[in-house]
Amino acid sequence: MDPFNSKYILNEKRWLWVDYDKGISIMLVGYGHCLSALQGHVTNLHDYTIFNYIGTFFYGFRMPLFFIVSGLLVGRSLNKKGLNNYIGDRTNNILYPLLVWGIIEITFQIIAARYTHFTFHENVSFWKYLKLLANPRETGHFWYLNALFCIGVIYACLKSRLRLGALFQVILGLALFAESAFIHIYDIQAGFLTDIFEYYFFFALGDLISNVMLDEKNISRFSSLKIFFPLLAAFVIIQYFFTEINLRPSAYGDRFVEQKMPFFFLGEALVGCATSVSFSFLLQKYKLFTWIRIVGFHSLFIYCMQIIVMTFARIFFQSLLHVSYTPALIILVWSSGIFLPIIFYNFCLKYNLWWLYTFRKPEKQVEYLRKTNIFSFKTHFQ
Repeated sequence: MDPFNSKYILNEKRWLWVDYDKGISIMLVGYGHCLSALQGHVTNLHDYTIFNYIGTFFYGFRMPLFFIVSGLLVGRSLNKKGLNNYIGDRTNNILYPLLVWGIIEITFQIIAARYTHFTFHENVSFWKYLKLLANPRETGHFWYLNALFCIGVIYACLKSRLRLGALFQVILGLALFAESAFIHIYDIQAGFLTDIFEYYFFFALGDLISNVMLDEKNISRFSSLKIFFPLLAAFVIIQYFFTEINLRPSAYGDRFVEQKMPFFFLGEALVGCATSVSFSFLLQKYKLFTWIRIVGFHSLFIYCMQIIVMTFARIFFQSLLHVSYTPALIILVWSSGIFLPIIFYNFCLKYNLWWLYTFRKPEKQVEYLRKTNIFSFKTHFQ
């Protein structure tokens, strides 16, 4: 059975390590979302401290990595498509699914609130729809798509219209990061600007290193174990201290270092990103776990509906199947939030529901899916 459309994806000409990297990142993000989805619904979740430790240990570099990967491709996209088409693609691929799935998720929350409360709580009121754009952190995970869209458009305009090079934009990004540090440390409310300031640097860094990272001549160099193991050692040491600090009781939880020790967070994120990239090159070199590439290809679509899927998965496994063993529940909800969105996405493309993800019909992939029985009992995973 191949409802993941793996043959099409694995045969596409792509930078394989990029898909590996995005796959690793979205699985780590999904793990954190899984623990959040179970929080308050599993009474003994805190008894399994190892799960919380793992979630905190791998927190910090996941989201910066997505911005770096996106920045890697901005220069090539602008050269190929021009500014107007680039902005059009960002609107189609990021802003549109943000609005569609943000509205769907908030609508579910409002409906749930109607059946659990006599009056709407502020957090699930109709005003929350507007916060998808104005203050996306209050809508949950959709802040990422908001920041990714805004940063991409701003960066592209500065690069294309004002001819600001990548190095200058990295310096600008550092200045903006310093401003975000001030905002975080003093708990200033700046809405969607906070995330733009914080992550602009990572996007600019991706563009700065793109010629080196996307040059196929450097694949063997970046696939070296001599690079990976020193990075891994530094990663483990830094993440140990990062985790110990974040696990201390505070009102900020896993975000304590990010908000109150922002420059430590910056260093931790860069080492974590470098380690993940190096590991991804090794996976590409040895052609291991190619299913991670499938996950990485679908990372945006997974992200859009992950919380919705995990919520329903928790209800299904916990209330209907009466799964009470916490480790099993974590694995079931986590894996559901990764793989079910992939199946649903390809189902939508095959049966003319592509408009849930994009306002431009993805002709090539839709045509392939319509000619292929994606539910045949055959898989192309290795």
